[in-house]
Amino acid sequence: MNRKLKLLCMSLRIHIGFGKFWTTQLPYRKLYRGATTSCCIVGSVPLIIMADAFGDGLFSVFDDEQQTTTSKNIPASLTPEIGKVLCKNGTDKDAGPSAAVKREADSDGGEEMVFGKKPRHETVSANDLNLAEFMPQVKVEQVDTVEGCSHEVALPASDDYNPLKPRVGKAAKEYPFVLDPFQREAILCIDNNESVLVSAHTSAGKTVCAEYAIALALREKQRVIFTSPIKALSNQKYREMYEEFQDVGLMTGDVTINPTASCLVMTTEILRSMLYRGSEIMREVAWVVFDEIHYMRDAERGVVWEETIILLPDNVHYVFLSATIPNARQFAEWICHLHKQPCHVVYTDYRPTPLQHYIFPSGGDGLHLVVDENGDFREDNFNTAMQVLRDAGDSGGSGGGKWDPRGRKGGTRGPSSVFKIVKMIMERNFQPVIIFSFSKKEYDEKRLVEEVFNNAVDCLSDEDKKLPQVEHVLPLLKRGIGIHHGGLLPILKETIEILFSEGLIKITSGEYIQMSGRAGRRGMDDRGIVIFMVDEKMSPAVGKQLLKGSADPLNSAFHLTYNMVLNLLRVEEINPEYMLEKSFYQFQHYRALPGVVEKIKNYEEQYHSIEIPNEESVVTYFKIRQQLAKLGKEIQEFTHKPKYCLPFLQPGRLVKVKNEDADFGWGVVVNFCKKANVKTSTDSEPLYVVEVLVHCSKDSVKDAATEAAKPAAPGETGEMQVVPVMLHLLTSISSVRLYIPKDLRPFDNRQLMLKSIQEVQKRFPDGVPLLDPIDDMGIKDPALKKVIQKVEAFEHRMYSHPMHSDPNLESVYSLCEKKALIAADVRTAKRELKKARTVLQMDKLKCRKRVLRRLGFASPSDVIEMKGRVACEISSADELLLTEMVFNGLFNDLTVEQATALLSCFVFQENASEMPKLTEQLAAPLRQMQECAKRIAKVSADAKLEVDEETYLNQFKPHLMDVVYAWANGATFAQICKMTDVFEGSIIRCMRRLEEVLRQMCSAAKAIGNTELENKFAEGITKIKRDIVFAANTRDNPVYTEAAIRKNWRVGLSSLAHSAWSRACRKCGLSRPMEYLAMSVRDWLIAAPNTKNQAGYVEQDKGDSSHLEHVCSCPSPSRLTGSWCVLFCNKLHGDAPPWDVAAAAAAAAIE
Repeated sequence: MNRKLKLLCMSLRIHIGFGKFWTTQLPYRKLYRGATTSCCIVGSVPLIIMADAFGDGLFSVFDDEQQTTTSKNIPASLTPEIGKVLCKNGTDKDAGPSAAVKREADSDGGEEMVFGKKPRHETVSANDLNLAEFMPQVKVEQVDTVEGCSHEVALPASDDYNPLKPRVGKAAKEYPFVLDPFQREAILCIDNNESVLVSAHTSAGKTVCAEYAIALALREKQRVIFTSPIKALSNQKYREMYEEFQDVGLMTGDVTINPTASCLVMTTEILRSMLYRGSEIMREVAWVVFDEIHYMRDAERGVVWEETIILLPDNVHYVFLSATIPNARQFAEWICHLHKQPCHVVYTDYRPTPLQHYIFPSGGDGLHLVVDENGDFREDNFNTAMQVLRDAGDSGGSGGGKWDPRGRKGGTRGPSSVFKIVKMIMERNFQPVIIFSFSKKEYDEKRLVEEVFNNAVDCLSDEDKKLPQVEHVLPLLKRGIGIHHGGLLPILKETIEILFSEGLIKITSGEYIQMSGRAGRRGMDDRGIVIFMVDEKMSPAVGKQLLKGSADPLNSAFHLTYNMVLNLLRVEEINPEYMLEKSFYQFQHYRALPGVVEKIKNYEEQYHSIEIPNEESVVTYFKIRQQLAKLGKEIQEFTHKPKYCLPFLQPGRLVKVKNEDADFGWGVVVNFCKKANVKTSTDSEPLYVVEVLVHCSKDSVKDAATEAAKPAAPGETGEMQVVPVMLHLLTSISSVRLYIPKDLRPFDNRQLMLKSIQEVQKRFPDGVPLLDPIDDMGIKDPALKKVIQKVEAFEHRMYSHPMHSDPNLESVYSLCEKKALIAADVRTAKRELKKARTVLQMDKLKCRKRVLRRLGFASPSDVIEMKGRVACEISSADELLLTEMVFNGLFNDLTVEQATALLSCFVFQENASEMPKLTEQLAAPLRQMQECAKRIAKVSADAKLEVDEETYLNQFKPHLMDVVYAWANGATFAQICKMTDVFEGSIIRCMRRLEEVLRQMCSAAKAIGNTELENKFAEGITKIKRDIVFAANTRDNPVYTEAAIRKNWRVGLSSLAHSAWSRACRKCGLSRPMEYLAMSVRDWLIAAPNTKNQAGYVEQDKGDSSHLEHVCSCPSPSRLTGSWCVLFCNKLHGDAPPWDVAAAAAAAAIE
């Protein structure tokens, strides 16, 4: 053994002599197979994490060299313990580092030159911060309330809190039931004309508060606006509010009913648009109700809520309805800060019906109570359920078949778990949320389900009625089973919702959290039961978080959009900077200031309390070690490339396993497999999982069904267990292979392998020999040789440093490491403080303005140009790209069908399996659009926005272009469904979004006076708006709103006709004429139908032309009135000719 190797081995023995700390923390050399070869093991996790703890200036001598390796595949938190280095045999091995590399590593003509700056940590002080300058001036007072809810009020810091005054006189609205405490508290706030946020669980009765605010506004002759997140919800709320108050209008963009009403129901986007345009309506508004305010955290649309709330005047009062959110007080403080008025928070998590959570492990045959009605988590039951799941998995589980991309299931090998659980629940007569069970299904209920379903699909064409979804759902509905997801046809979804609300659906599927919140019908159930079906194991901590975890906080999703900037530039009283400063996003960062300052102070005290003798020398040595750790990581990236390491992962190979918080030491490879990386794109590299027999603690083996494996503690007997390990967690690959028994299931066979590993370690006291990355693994990459040279150069510096032989090295090194951690924490906190003190996204705003100026949307003085005015009309798609396409004449030469198909790229957001093969008539416009998009991406990048051209282009997905083109050309829905694997419901959702974009494009074309283009987009709406894609909302049909009445099969036709006809007529917003007409029909139908009476009725009705004019103004009068009368006659009372004649006469009269 040459002199150099002897020296290294001596260093190793010295390190080990200091104890375990040195064997894990200090770099040392180990022997490979050959006696003349050596390796360097560099650093461990703590060192690597702290590699830059004191700054980045130490080893800048290498910065100008091209780094050919990256760490994209290995997270910093999973950085391996060591990097193995081996010089090739021959001249390279004995020559050591090149002269240039050695000079670079040794050229430290003073510590400042080495570090680039003094190695001491920069002093940080937070004492000079004037927090009052940044902090919102808001205070919060607790309000005494009854048990079951909490009540707080945020008010300006300069105001004194005045307790709420009890109501004097009659309430604006009376309720036929006793109000809950939180409802009484919220209504008291409204009676005092003060804003309130009502935060309560699903189905708690928050709508009562909204109704009271509306009733109060109407009583006081004031206007009130009710906003909801989506059009469908707005339509539903409009119908509910109209039945209650009558003086109600609806505005959703595509539908406007009675816009002069005192109560207006609208989407939040419509309200925002009214505010931007300075609508006169806003001058009369006293209250605004925001339903589902927790939508404000939605990444895509949440910004609309913030814009709207900021733009609303200060004299308006608010009612915010929200699911339970933990930071409700913070939101109220923002409202108070923004509009200079008190805002109350009424919060309750009380459930009158307690919940019980059960787990049903897939493959098992029983339920396990994991959260009882008191909210206690039963971990023993949870572990039992996970063990059942594990046992079922080991035995192959039960049948169930596989699912194709559209949700259809293949054959099964026996009763599925779903069948078992449904059977069990029905036997137990549970009444839960995820699975609902009633005592029996009567024949009449089946018949009623069929009636409702047939009525719903009656408006579809014969071909659409034969669609697989339509045909297959009725048998399930008749059995009380409903399916509800985004891929379902909207008309089927709405029908299922109606059946469910009427108790005709026993089983429905939905999201766990949402559904569990709806468990237990108030006044009907003693408890709500939630059954959680699990098909893969999880730890008790994860299960507890899922079942008992708190709701997500309401965090701002505010982000700048071009539409927002352009609209604000168009408004004189407000600018984009104001919007940024007043956003909830900025407010949340302001509120974080005191905590960050306190954190910095604490870190400062800790930092200055640590004194290190000869600190500069210790820091220099510390940084050398850190740099070696980095280089070790780079080397491992070479050795862990699958093409190099996989050939050596044969059964019996010794490998060392370590993750971020567990070091298993040496284990034995049993097998490895390749898995698709489902979390990334399909063309990404596969994941490799190695099955390794490692030494685990007995507790983790016992709880293997729920807990991840943990290494045995020092001195613990433990148990050998086969554990799946990701490839990058193998920190070392040995040149040693062991013989393994054919069967590793017996405990003795596995423990025998532990003895074999221990024997190998005894035979190699200086370290188990490792594979040589060059000689054994055959890595010829020149970059590896360069890294090895760097390692040797820095090792030379480390061994020659005076601290390396200092007897106090262990203690001072530990202090240095601790101080470095604190220094990193201080720098992180300083960045956080700087971020909180700055008006966020201001730089991004400047960049966006630069883009608008360069593209001609705004002048250098931020005056909006014609392009900008056109872009203001577009809010449902990329306004910049669409405006550029309009001004470039891209749509001019396209047919209506081509233009409509091209616009589908802007609204389809889902991931499809493959790109369609487009014809040239579609591919050519697509290429033109992409070229236009590339120009915008380039301008954005030049304006210093972080825009990646490829990512930007991929936003516009052409996967449904051919589908939309065929639909616009008159194809049937069944035909276009065969053209793609996208769900039917997703196709319809895309079409409906497309209709919205087309409508906005009409407005954009109108803004520049291009009538031809406006007509083209309008014709596009006409071509796609047909058949099942735009089938009428079932809730608009009076048949379904009478479901409760129709439960009594003996009810007379006259009252049904009266009620149904009245609803149909009042839908148009004018109730009295239509009610008069409905009553006439009712009275006439009661009489014995005969020709004379029919003729008399027709003559009588024709004599009242005002009624007929109103009826004829309906979009489809016969469908709203006469056809439903025919349906009542035929479906409910048989096909008696007199009723048919009567109904036909009524329809004729109305036509």
